[in-house]
Amino acid sequence: MTIKTSFVLISIIAALTSCTSKTDNTVSTPSARSVVGTWQLITATVVEKGDTTVTDYTKNRSFIKVINDTHFAFLQHDLTKGNDSSAVFTAGGGTYSLTDSAYAEHLTYCSDRNWEGTDFNFTITLKNDTLIQSGVETVEQAGVNRVNTETYIRVKP
Repeated sequence: MTIKTSFVLISIIAALTSCTSKTDNTVSTPSARSVVGTWQLITATVVEKGDTTVTDYTKNRSFIKVINDTHFAFLQHDLTKGNDSSAVFTAGGGTYSLTDSAYAEHLTYCSDRNWEGTDFNFTITLKNDTLIQSGVETVEQAGVNRVNTETYIRVKP
C-alpha cells in the first residue's frame, strides 16, 4: 500500500467516524455534584388510597427546589399573587444524602410544622437536565401516606 493510498484510507475512516451522530439520552447514576442546582417542579403524581392525582406545576403555581452540597430547600407559591382561592405558599428545607440513586431528605424546616423532623427516602434518576424523584411520603401527624413521583427540570442560570 502506498503512502498516498494509506493517507486516503485514513482520511475516509476519519471522515466516516466524525459523521456519526450521538444523542445523549442515557440515564446517569446521580451524584451529589450532579444534583446541585435549582430545579423547577413540572409535574407530581401522587397515589394515595388507590387514587391517583397528577398536578401540573406549570399552571397556576410555581415550585422550585434548590440543592447544594449538603442541604435542600423548596418554595411553592401560587401565580395569582394570593388573590383567589388558589392562594398558597409553602416552604421547607433540611439536609439530604445521596448514594447512587438513593436520595434521602431530612426535613428540618417546613411552613406546615407537622412535616418537620420527618425523613423521606426516594429513588432518583437523572437524564440530561431532568430529575425524577419517587418514593413513599409518610407523615403520621398530617395523616399522609402516599407514593409521590415528581419530575423536575434544571433551571438554567
